[in-house]
Amino acid sequence: MSKGGKGGKGGKAGGRRWIKWLFLGPLLIIALVQLYFFLMICWWVWFNPSSTSMMNEQLALMRAKNPKAVLQQQWVPYERISENLKRAVIASEDANFSEHDGVDWEALQKAYERNNRRHKVVGGGSTITQQLAKNLFLSGSRSYLRKGQEMIIAFMLETVMSKQRILEIYLNVAEFGRGIFGAEAASRYYYRTSAAKLGVAQAAKLAVMLPNPRYYDRHRSSSYLARRTTLIVNRMSSAELP
Repeated sequence: MSKGGKGGKGGKAGGRRWIKWLFLGPLLIIALVQLYFFLMICWWVWFNPSSTSMMNEQLALMRAKNPKAVLQQQWVPYERISENLKRAVIASEDANFSEHDGVDWEALQKAYERNNRRHKVVGGGSTITQQLAKNLFLSGSRSYLRKGQEMIIAFMLETVMSKQRILEIYLNVAEFGRGIFGAEAASRYYYRTSAAKLGVAQAAKLAVMLPNPRYYDRHRSSSYLARRTTLIVNRMSSAELP
């Protein structure tokens, strides 16, 4: 009887351990993923990322149709990117870039209210830092779960990197068209010039294309693109650079 009793207690203890790991296991995996993100961000403080999650996703889609497809991207340092483009991107995408801690809570609240009115996640409210977080690590899908992870990574970026480094990486990895990534590739693709020589209107138009670059690549003469470009040109002088 005593042996059976001990065996019963051992079985219960083993069952409790499995239940414990059933809850702790996923938490441990989540913690390890966050640690991976953080270590990669620390590495990129000093070294440039050779690719991103968004680049890999786009390349896979392109190679499904053409196995020989390649991305156009060429890294250029912060100093070799026109101030016009820096100002245009801040004016268009994140007017409070130099002030927030990675998340613009007011813009996020407005986006949340807009999503609720439409009964779906349509995006909006993301800062440049959040967009960089998405480009580096996440997919283009839209959900509140992905948005939460995006915010966590954005706080990591802001904790470890300077604003200038965040903007430098963003301008080198942002998508500007189908297979076109970074300011240098975009400048040469659309204007046959370098990122350092972009004019005011050219820079403003590239910045306006960022929310939906593949669409605007095919619709470069749309009336909305022209109106929005003029608006950003007028706002650029007040954009604060890091």
